[in-house]
Amino acid sequence: MAEFTHFNTQGRARMVDISDKEESVRTAAARTSVQVNAEIYNHIANNSIKKGDVLAVAQVAGIMAAKKTSDWIPMCHPLSLSGVDVTFDWDVEGKQPELHIHVSVKTKGSTGVEMEALTAASAAALTVYDMCKALDKGMVIGPTYLEEKTGGKNGDYQRKDR
Repeated sequence: MAEFTHFNTQGRARMVDISDKEESVRTAAARTSVQVNAEIYNHIANNSIKKGDVLAVAQVAGIMAAKKTSDWIPMCHPLSLSGVDVTFDWDVEGKQPELHIHVSVKTKGSTGVEMEALTAASAAALTVYDMCKALDKGMVIGPTYLEEKTGGKNGDYQRKDR
């Protein structure tokens, strides 16, 4: 297992110095989901939620969250992102409709974008919840997970089914 570098000599948290790390293209993809009831699914699909277009707002929220991850997660470095893409697809085959949220993030820099992808996915899901909670507060968010990442000293990662 890799050594943790997020502690100073006093054993307290620190932001890691990445000035000596090699700059490279780095990508990350994350996923989450939101289980909704049939009424919410129908309202989202027909764009009839009173607060507006749920998926459009969630998409923008995800992009904004990726850009502001270092404001949310204390030890994350502020990054210049090359791209953020938030997409949605529905699974309506199960007991409850489930909205799948997929986020991909890319940068060229000295640190990875895993946290940006995970933060974006989480913010998009929370936005769906916020916009639909008047209809049902019983929505379920998750699981949220890193699907893959490329670049950096530690190499590529591809999630295997667990």
